[in-house]
Amino acid sequence: MSVLDGIMNRLHNVEHEHNVRILFACESGSRAWGFESTDSDYDVRFVYVRPEDWYLSVNVEHRRDVIELPIDETYDINGWDLRKALRLLLKSNAPFYEWLTSPVMYLQHGDLVERLRDLAEEAYNPLAAHYHYYRMAGKNFREHLRGDTVRRKKYLYVLRPLLAVHWIRQGLGVVPMRFDDLVEGIVSDKMLKSEIHELVRIKKAGSEADVGPRLPLLHEFLESELEGPNEDLPEPATRVSVDRINRLFREIVRSDAPMA
Repeated sequence: MSVLDGIMNRLHNVEHEHNVRILFACESGSRAWGFESTDSDYDVRFVYVRPEDWYLSVNVEHRRDVIELPIDETYDINGWDLRKALRLLLKSNAPFYEWLTSPVMYLQHGDLVERLRDLAEEAYNPLAAHYHYYRMAGKNFREHLRGDTVRRKKYLYVLRPLLAVHWIRQGLGVVPMRFDDLVEGIVSDKMLKSEIHELVRIKKAGSEADVGPRLPLLHEFLESELEGPNEDLPEPATRVSVDRINRLFREIVRSDAPMA
């Protein structure tokens, strides 16, 4: 059985076992960013909807709104209820925005992903996204890049959010999922760009556990960026109303598409 068949079988089992309809499923990790290792797992994320009566309950706020499958060396699969996903869209939740822009879609129904992307662009709050990526970069740097010998992949897990911060500061809109798009759009220093491309090449040719000495040029760049000013950003000019999100939610829940 191929990996893709394994993913699709697991998603269909989720629909059957939990009585849900998966609206879309995508790749969310290094395989979507474009720097997977030879042994990278598959980080599959999905959004699902339940029957209407499930939401018409006095305790809906206390019901579990995620589905998580056991993680193994190949598959890391979990998903969010539609209600949870839409609430996070209103908050400019960066991980959910990345799901919507993933270049690897395993399944999707109709034009829902496109409609959600349009709403996400309107709801986009650069301050929220900036805070998320800046905090992520600092946390990864402190936890993984302090020693003289480091796991090479961790450079990319600091660099990607820092480039996302620059993308936001320059007013370029929603951060793209593909790492190459960030590098080409933000990095102008030829030596730094060359070192980044070489790091990606090594990462893709090796394993997740590969270690090596510090990369001086890249390390210096990351340190200087994390010590630099954390500028304020303007609030977005437009917002998506909750009423509009509610209308979309009801439309999807009341859809004629059958449950599993």
